[in-house]
Amino acid sequence: MAKWLSVMVVLVVCFIAATPAMAQEGTALLAQEASGLGGGLSALAAGLVVIGAGLGIGRIGGSATESIARQPEVAGNIQTAMIIAAALIEGAALFGLIICIIK
Repeated sequence: MAKWLSVMVVLVVCFIAATPAMAQEGTALLAQEASGLGGGLSALAAGLVVIGAGLGIGRIGGSATESIARQPEVAGNIQTAMIIAAALIEGAALFGLIICIIK
């Protein structure tokens, strides 16, 4: 129950934070586009991308910590694999955010 509550709080914060970001001034075409349904969906998609990346990196960090605690002698190999996986997740998240901004 607490996990779902925290997820809902994060989603509400993302919705509230996305509204001022989409309220920029510009030409009439840009204002029309940002105020439409597409602007809100882009903000929602960007929030989901960031949440997914955060969950993925958190899971990698937790698993790596458990692995290092079980086998401290291979800590270097685990840390290297963890950093590579986190970088790949960050790259995918950045790609997703760029796609959300373009659309």
